[in-house]
Amino acid sequence: MFTSTTEPTTRPSLSTALGKLTLALLCAVAFLDFVDASIVNIALPDIRRDLYFSVQGLQWVPSAYLLTYGGFMLLGGRAADLLGRRRVLVTGTALIGISSLVGGFAGSGGVLIGARLVQGVGAALMLPAALSILTTTFVEGPERRTALGVWGGVGGLASAIGVFLGGLLTEGPGWRWVLFVNPVACVLVLPAVFALIPADRRRGRLARFDAVGAVLVTGGMLLLVYTLVKAPDQGWGTARTVGEFAGAFALLAAFVVNEQRSRNPLLPLSIFRIRGLAAANVTGLIAFAGLIAMFFFLTIYMQTVLGYSPMQTGAAYLPLCLGVGVAAGISSQLVGKVGTRPVIVAGASIAAVGLYLLSRIPVDGSYLVDLLPGLMIVSFGLGAVFVAVTTAANAGVPEDKAGLAAALLNAAQQVGSALGLAIFAAIATSYSNQLIGSGAAVPDALTSGFQRALLAGSIFLLVAALIGLRTVNAHGENSDAGLSESSPVQ
Repeated sequence: MFTSTTEPTTRPSLSTALGKLTLALLCAVAFLDFVDASIVNIALPDIRRDLYFSVQGLQWVPSAYLLTYGGFMLLGGRAADLLGRRRVLVTGTALIGISSLVGGFAGSGGVLIGARLVQGVGAALMLPAALSILTTTFVEGPERRTALGVWGGVGGLASAIGVFLGGLLTEGPGWRWVLFVNPVACVLVLPAVFALIPADRRRGRLARFDAVGAVLVTGGMLLLVYTLVKAPDQGWGTARTVGEFAGAFALLAAFVVNEQRSRNPLLPLSIFRIRGLAAANVTGLIAFAGLIAMFFFLTIYMQTVLGYSPMQTGAAYLPLCLGVGVAAGISSQLVGKVGTRPVIVAGASIAAVGLYLLSRIPVDGSYLVDLLPGLMIVSFGLGAVFVAVTTAANAGVPEDKAGLAAALLNAAQQVGSALGLAIFAAIATSYSNQLIGSGAAVPDALTSGFQRALLAGSIFLLVAALIGLRTVNAHGENSDAGLSESSPVQ
């Protein structure tokens, strides 16, 4: 069987230089992963021109990363628990660095898409390994709560900063540098990992490995994300889409059956007896569906309707970055006082109000009047949701399942991203095409479609707030949440 690869060591405190440096390193890893999901988007027009992508083929530049990122996340998280967290973190970092270098030099669309697929695998290894190192390094209580607050703030910031960096690099040295920055970052991160993260004391021993479970869950997740990405083009009601959804759910159902029977399961189902874990993950899934849609549609709106350059579009998100940082800091303190549940509900509700305001953008919109107020309101909700959901999803998780818990949360967020883009893109495209068919001007039709999509996103965030009421009200202490054989999933 697999044996645990991480033995108890003296834990660094955030009051020490080692503790601060360790947290900074883990947040740098998180930033690298989260920023990769958005930094490429603004460069897409330039990529299409240089590599001769078709409109349909271009979608695979962002989607290839999302596909393997979500598909391999559970496998990556469990591998971190079983094979060693530092070992898996180093492997994922190396994969991202090498694949990004290949993608930056790509001379054809096929090479770039292949590099993005490998990037996603690297990210699926890196992120759960880093988050599980964080939750097992810092003692549960105020220290872990502070660390998770910083992590959540970095996650929210990276999504917005990625858009800004993408515009800056695309207009500056060129689109290839949105990929070349990764190898540079990895060269800086890897020595720090070896210097600051304790070595895995012994190698995991492979015996009776749940290979069937690994194949089933990875295949099921890959097919599910692929179907969500392709559904808007294929049609939601087509036989192909229905068949792909059926195949994905059949694989995932077979995985659950396999895990119940396996003596050494890849995903021990007992983890779902941790109070509130399922609700925290579902909340993250629904909230991400709404929030990621905002970045996607507002970026297109600013560039195609308002005529912003890539750099102007990126700069438009800078106030949001500031708001997320402030909200994350405040929220990490509030979690210790009132618990995660009120912060999740308030954060998702605030973000819903901001998205509703943004759903009223006009075709001749002004940044100061029509965009900035909504963006700032969303930023406060976004920072709160990131921090509180991350804390709730990791509350009371045993150390030997920390990687799995991190993977479950991040897999939920990635599936939510794919789900949101698929649903809201279908809503926006359908309505815009309907208006164009009836004679409306293209800018008016596009803006109306964006309005509907953003309104739907605000409704998703309200649903996330309601589901958040079912999460455990963790304060970052062992007593607030835990694994109970008799506790139902709440």
